[in-house]
Amino acid sequence: MSAASPSLSVVIPVRNEAPNIAPLVAEISAALAAIPHEIIYVDDGSTDATAATLAGLMATTPTLRTLRHPRSCGQSAAIVSGVRAARGEWIATLDGDGQNDPADIPALWTFAQAEAAPLGTPGAVPLLVAGWRTRRKDTQVKRLSSRWANRIRAKLLGDATPDTGCGLKLFPRELFLRLPAFDHMHRFLPALVIRQGGRVVSQPVNHRPRLQGTSNYGTLDRLAVGITDILGVMWLQKRWKRPEATEIAP
Repeated sequence: MSAASPSLSVVIPVRNEAPNIAPLVAEISAALAAIPHEIIYVDDGSTDATAATLAGLMATTPTLRTLRHPRSCGQSAAIVSGVRAARGEWIATLDGDGQNDPADIPALWTFAQAEAAPLGTPGAVPLLVAGWRTRRKDTQVKRLSSRWANRIRAKLLGDATPDTGCGLKLFPRELFLRLPAFDHMHRFLPALVIRQGGRVVSQPVNHRPRLQGTSNYGTLDRLAVGITDILGVMWLQKRWKRPEATEIAP
């Protein structure tokens, strides 16, 4: 039932995360047992045993699907590939390192179902539910860099989101497909959703230390492109007006 008609698609971009895959798939399956769902892993050009691990798990996990990029295209590209392939009306994203807790998804799902009107409903405002890691289990360098990045981004973009870098987010698939796609867009989803006329609600979520492997989408990579990305999103904000088209009856 879950595999045939998912209401929720969980999209996980990964690169060289083989040891973390099986435990995370088991946690997602347990957390979402009451919600028709599918799990979509996007292997972003991994060179370790990620592909083999996913192939083995698909044989025993009917809700699991796998996409693969022949070469690494980045975290945002992997998320875009996963969302485009998803069959659920709603999307939840998770980082593949196991630091996001799948047990938080049902609460975010319940909140979203109570708060969000279906897209296409007259006057409906699209909703993005963003995870907020109030107690981060990261290195001091990561915490400090994220703190400053969030302050600068919030001031320049006005997205009023305390933790835009949290990988755990929940949103309608149709809303995401309306957003402009570009490298590193996943870090600016709140600003892009607001630009699209939507609203963003941050919800506290659990955060856990990484138990295995090392980060493959690193702090230095984010810092190197951060200013350029912010300037690009600022340009997008200024170069778009949200039209309200009314069909004229014959």
